[in-house]
Amino acid sequence: MKIAIIGGGTCGLYLAWKLSEMAHEVTVFERKEKIGKEVCSGLFSKRILDFFPQSEKLIQNNIRYVLIHFPKRQIRVDFSKNFFVMSHFELDNLIYRKAKEAGARIVLNRNIKTKDLVEIQKDFDKIIGSDGSFSIVRKSQNLSQKEYRLALLGLTPSVLKSDYVEAWPIKKGFIWKIPRGEEIEYGIIGPKDQAQPMFEAFLKKNNICLKEKKSSFVSQGFALPCSQKITLCGEAAGLTKPWSGGGVIWGLTAADMLLESFPDFERYRKMVKQFFLPKIFFSKIVNNLVYLLGFRFPWIFPKKVKIESDFLI
Repeated sequence: MKIAIIGGGTCGLYLAWKLSEMAHEVTVFERKEKIGKEVCSGLFSKRILDFFPQSEKLIQNNIRYVLIHFPKRQIRVDFSKNFFVMSHFELDNLIYRKAKEAGARIVLNRNIKTKDLVEIQKDFDKIIGSDGSFSIVRKSQNLSQKEYRLALLGLTPSVLKSDYVEAWPIKKGFIWKIPRGEEIEYGIIGPKDQAQPMFEAFLKKNNICLKEKKSSFVSQGFALPCSQKITLCGEAAGLTKPWSGGGVIWGLTAADMLLESFPDFERYRKMVKQFFLPKIFFSKIVNNLVYLLGFRFPWIFPKKVKIESDFLI
């Protein structure tokens, strides 16, 4: 089949790689001039090696737990699977090389508009939208709008070699600190109109000076079209963790379901809904409860707990 993938991020390139290995003719349309996501913490659970064993060489640090700093309580949360700190930019380029080697055609600097999808539908048998938060493919299918939060991050030099990250909860988000080998990353995810001033206040209070800060929007709001011609994967489908905004493992898990069911997009839609909807529902409840208790009744929490790294359940 002739397959068009809109978006050359992690999920889009992974699908291009695997579908090309299945002998399909794959073309990826990427709006940027180069491959690689730069506004991302690159904090992936050990599951990333199940998808990309080659990424082991990209590991900068090994993270076993997170310290969550509520105003009146500190909680240690251990992960069932350790997290790895990697460069998301380098990971995407690793997958890009794999996709190219498998025979996928990658078209850079090609910003697909809604009107372009009409012509693409004529030329391709299947279309997969993997074009991120503001997905044109999703919009073309008249699906519900997503919720958006703003993420900002920056780096400061440091020789800190710790095996944990830190987080300070805020309204609908949190501030984080991640040791990255020879640097420390500070960042925030929160309401788009409040995240920046809250982050600046935190940095000023703690006398932290960051190199160039970068920003991006993180979306949530799961939806897939009822179509055998067009589907979505990754952040375009709203598959991000309600508590952290991370979406790589969730997106790749959905991508494997797409590959398993291909070319039946309706079967893929049912598989993803059955797997993810209970997890989204449960994790939203848990996230809201943790924030409520953490700020109002922090003494309820034990000082140390353990969670499933990617899915909570």
